[in-house]
Amino acid sequence: MALIYCTIMHWFRKASTDFAMSEHKCTVPFIFLLVILSSGCAATDYYHIPAQDAKGAYNAVIEIPAGTSKKLEYDPIEKEFQIDRINGEDRTIDFLPYPANYGFIPSTLSQSEYGGDGDALDVLVISEAEPTGTIMSVLPVCVLKLIDDGELDYKILAVPAEKSKRIIRATTYAEFKSNYNELLEIVALWFLSYNPEDSSSIQGWGNESEAIEEISRSLKK
Repeated sequence: MALIYCTIMHWFRKASTDFAMSEHKCTVPFIFLLVILSSGCAATDYYHIPAQDAKGAYNAVIEIPAGTSKKLEYDPIEKEFQIDRINGEDRTIDFLPYPANYGFIPSTLSQSEYGGDGDALDVLVISEAEPTGTIMSVLPVCVLKLIDDGELDYKILAVPAEKSKRIIRATTYAEFKSNYNELLEIVALWFLSYNPEDSSSIQGWGNESEAIEEISRSLKK
């Protein structure tokens, strides 16, 4: 319950602050209200949220909403989402925007002893756009076996566990291959193409069992 409250307050603080600054009025009451509402809410530590929820589905923390181009990342030290910067400038993808909601599976690390990059395991959630900081309950469908600059950079492809949030009718890799094979090709091509400075290659796809195995192997010890 506290996690839900803190997430709501994160959204409320941003929306309220933007409103106050854009309207140039009622700024002091807004700030006063924010201080009161924020006083009992510490920053959410998204990295250490359980990897699975109470129903056995997996949690996905959304960093970059679908259809957007700013490269947002969660900073586990500052416990906030920040725009990645290169040479002092905000990093924006100079390509098609993200084809799905992009983020990570909490309480995981792509472990270096297995060739991983040491970051939380990446996840791509196929659904309508969700705001940064959203915690989604998802079902892993498959895993894209991406190699990026010589390191394993596997991407879990998932759909919402909640049926009402799904935009495609597939919860297994076989269903994806049968009904949405072009979608898999688009995702693979996007990751190979969005950053021309990367030296990337793809070893193929793994099914939902391999995706779950990858999550289990990446769980923090």
